[in-house]
Amino acid sequence: MNKYLKQLILTVLCLFVGAGAAFAENIVIKGSTTVLPIAQSTLEAFMKANPGKNISLSGGGSGEGIKALIDKSTDIANSSREIKDKEVELAKSKGVNPVATVVAIDAIVPIVNPRNKVKSLSIDQLSQIYQGKITNWKEVGGDDLQIVVISRDSSSGTFETWAEMVLNKAKVTPRAQMQASNGAIVQAVSKNRYAIGYIGLGYINKSIKSLTVNGIEATIENAFSKTYPVSRPLYMYTNGQPTGQTAKYLNFVLSPAGQELVAKDGYVPVAGTKAAPKKGKK
Repeated sequence: MNKYLKQLILTVLCLFVGAGAAFAENIVIKGSTTVLPIAQSTLEAFMKANPGKNISLSGGGSGEGIKALIDKSTDIANSSREIKDKEVELAKSKGVNPVATVVAIDAIVPIVNPRNKVKSLSIDQLSQIYQGKITNWKEVGGDDLQIVVISRDSSSGTFETWAEMVLNKAKVTPRAQMQASNGAIVQAVSKNRYAIGYIGLGYINKSIKSLTVNGIEATIENAFSKTYPVSRPLYMYTNGQPTGQTAKYLNFVLSPAGQELVAKDGYVPVAGTKAAPKKGKK
């Protein structure tokens, strides 16, 4: 089964290894569905190399992951956005010190149904579509069809990054259909000729068509160089500097082996790793 489809079917993905090891250190990871494929693949490899560890992984969105970190109900909060000042203040009031580890770089990619003949949109066109000011595909070079706007919900870091980088913090049209995950957006757009959505780079597949933005394709190299206009880092947050098995796992994610898995998942390895794109590479 395609691993992204599996993520759609499993709203909450839990991986438990070494259940018989009653005194093993537990690691709980929650948050962003964008970071979820990275966490899944690196956890599988980490647990294979370190048997006897109890680790649970679930999605729910960046906001939910950060909330869990503040509530001390998770060891790692996956997030596709930077933690907000008000979240940091709340965390510190509860004795939590959020520390970020950048584990990958991502591009947020607008997608349409494969039958849509539109190939590229500008940031301004995307902004007007998502604000509800452009409502027909013919206004942007497509067929005379109403646009169905599909968006992530407000608990999503992808939603907040899109709102900041594309909408300049303007409000999304109330007609938008809100979805809880990248996978749900892929599914919705693949089934609707009229639809437009946006997803993380690692979720692109043949069931949908990705658009260029300002004429620039969302490639690994363009995201790494920030030539692509909607690029962003992906985070794993911990309470203070990670220790014990949490530190060991994060060190694996940032290792050459971990960053190779990041690349295989369709994301961009971070700078300073062997798997990262070389400067000037096209």
